[in-house]
Amino acid sequence: MAQHQQQDNARIGWLGLGKMGTPIVRNLLNAGFDVTVYDVDQQRVDEAVQLGAHRAADIPGVARAAQRVFSIIPDDAVLRKVALGKDGVIANANGGAVYIDMSTVSPAVSGEVRDAARGRGVSYICAPVSGSTVLAEKAQLTVFASGPEQAYAHTLPVFQAISARQYYVGADQQARYLKLAINHLVGSTAVLLAEALTLGTKGGVDWTDMLTVIGDSVAASPLVKYKLGPLKERDFSAAFSAKQMLKDMSLVVDAGNEAGVPMAAAALVREQFAQYAQGDGAELDFFSIVRAVEAHAGIAR
Repeated sequence: MAQHQQQDNARIGWLGLGKMGTPIVRNLLNAGFDVTVYDVDQQRVDEAVQLGAHRAADIPGVARAAQRVFSIIPDDAVLRKVALGKDGVIANANGGAVYIDMSTVSPAVSGEVRDAARGRGVSYICAPVSGSTVLAEKAQLTVFASGPEQAYAHTLPVFQAISARQYYVGADQQARYLKLAINHLVGSTAVLLAEALTLGTKGGVDWTDMLTVIGDSVAASPLVKYKLGPLKERDFSAAFSAKQMLKDMSLVVDAGNEAGVPMAAAALVREQFAQYAQGDGAELDFFSIVRAVEAHAGIAR
């Protein structure tokens, strides 16, 4: 009986093998978990299977494979498709299952999933992550989760295998709001730094010197320090693209509006990314928005 329970605890269903999902699954496999995966991109599934994962033919197959089913997917529309309906996780989950979504999505759609889960006796955990793909590869992400506390405790060993820090922040949708609050600060930081750097450039300050001093100043958040190297080299390879940040800032503004919170600054940041993502910067790193501010200031690089 104990051995059977131990095997159940080691089994995981996983949906979504994108930039974050793939390294997370790799870390789970390295930690000894038995992982069944599905993604619409069969090449990504093939790569996971080569690492030791099991292949599921579809979403119901993942849902039935384990008592703990995870997803990390792009947006609200995909969450609805993955979680809801006759072919979704909720309808096909095992009795007493826990469904954990680690995506950045709206509290509204996440609430729809919560309600559907409650209707079937499935525990639903919101567990978005903070951190880059590099941190995902190193199992150094930060996880903040909300939902039924007992289900969280049952899932904690999985979170510990893929992250450096784990926070339980409430029994309902609190993690969704916390993720959007943090992403508001992240997206806004990129725009603020872009304007500050452009002002310094206009004043004749050397680009590298300016970044070095900012990195040693009171304004040097961990995010700014993390970006100093690529910025000095003007390397805008996407760790998180401008297009992705536009999606997140739109979620921030919408959630604020629904909650009755004035989001004037967030709306301005969203508009900056909306304009920038229409051009050739959409797939570049979101800190490349400095290029747009420079262009408006008449700086050619």
